[in-house]
Amino acid sequence: MFIINSPLVEKSELQSNIFLFKIHCPEIALIIKPGQFLNIRVTQAFFPLLRRPFSVSDVEGEYIYILFSIFGEGTQILADKKNGETIDILGPLGKGFNLDDDYYTAVIVAGGLGAAPFPFVTRKLQKNKEIISFVGSRTSNEIITYGMENVYTASDDGSIGFKGNVVELLKSKNVELINKKIKIFGCGPTPMLKALAEYCINNDLNCEISTECVMACGFGICQGCPIESAQLKDRFKLVCKDGPVFNVKNILL
Repeated sequence: MFIINSPLVEKSELQSNIFLFKIHCPEIALIIKPGQFLNIRVTQAFFPLLRRPFSVSDVEGEYIYILFSIFGEGTQILADKKNGETIDILGPLGKGFNLDDDYYTAVIVAGGLGAAPFPFVTRKLQKNKEIISFVGSRTSNEIITYGMENVYTASDDGSIGFKGNVVELLKSKNVELINKKIKIFGCGPTPMLKALAEYCINNDLNCEISTECVMACGFGICQGCPIESAQLKDRFKLVCKDGPVFNVKNILL
């Protein structure tokens, strides 16, 4: 784990208010795994005080990428940074996806900004696995397919792809997936993850999800990001330390 001030090399706006940052950070780029995250301090001022967690969206050589949207003052400050300015990064943090299970086809299920970690996942899987991606959003203006392949889309209003949410889209393709040896990787809002977990448990499908939670320290000291465990002997886990990636059978959403 490092605390590093790393320069912003390039920023782009993929959709309205959805930004992709390319950051030169070789120390983290060389060791981070798909699904791990960074805790970023957006300003040296006292407000906003807490760091913000961000998935690492992709890694290329000595460069890491983060993908985010503007939700409040903290992310607005980050979005306003200019090329050459440094970003205060703590990471890598948490436990990432297990990409080495016994499966042939990786099924990615992403809702909204839940697409953020999957370009890195896709890059790691491309050489060894078939990949099918299901991506959902409220409207076509919010869909994120950057860095993903074999993409099916869904939108709540029907403005792009399947009309409905991304889990409903996944269910509609069940016949196509039933004869494949699959593992599902999910990320998105908690209601979406809950629906995905229920579907996978009911159909005995191997599934890992990256969970979302407000954090403070990012590495387990503050105990501020509990998630309920499915095991009675271990009532709660910490999203930052035990996750953010969990098998759906091990937690209760």
